[in-house]
Amino acid sequence: MAHEIERKFLVKNLPSELDRYPHSEIIQGYLMITDNDVEIRVRKKGERCYHTVKSGTGLVRKEVEKEITEAEFLEHWPETEGRRVLKVRYDIDYEEFLIELDIYSGDLAGLVVAEVEFDTEEQSSNFEPLEWFGEEVTLDERYKNKNLALNGIP
Repeated sequence: MAHEIERKFLVKNLPSELDRYPHSEIIQGYLMITDNDVEIRVRKKGERCYHTVKSGTGLVRKEVEKEITEAEFLEHWPETEGRRVLKVRYDIDYEEFLIELDIYSGDLAGLVVAEVEFDTEEQSSNFEPLEWFGEEVTLDERYKNKNLALNGIP
């Protein structure tokens, strides 16, 4: 089981020349969201599809992800009605990090966040947010995708 160490920020200004970065459309829906911080989702990112189980809260979470076929994705997609997130993700290389910039659409249009994943908690604590980042929302549960899918923009 993999661990995910990630910080999340609202974005106050988009970086210049955004379209020069690789990007893909993401549609994801939640099959199950429990009261004890477990979420099961299906996601289509570009042409690839995934089934993911995440658990825990805060900076470090457990994550198990496996690639599935498009047919498997489509089989489960109707089960996610009312618990979906649509966004375009831009992958921005910065030093040794990857910044994932998500621009939401649909019911979440207007929300833009940046997530940075780290190999260690030390890297995470030493990371200085870029000037175009806004407020950090890593520990604000309202900005977890599962809660955005259920409740909309905080």
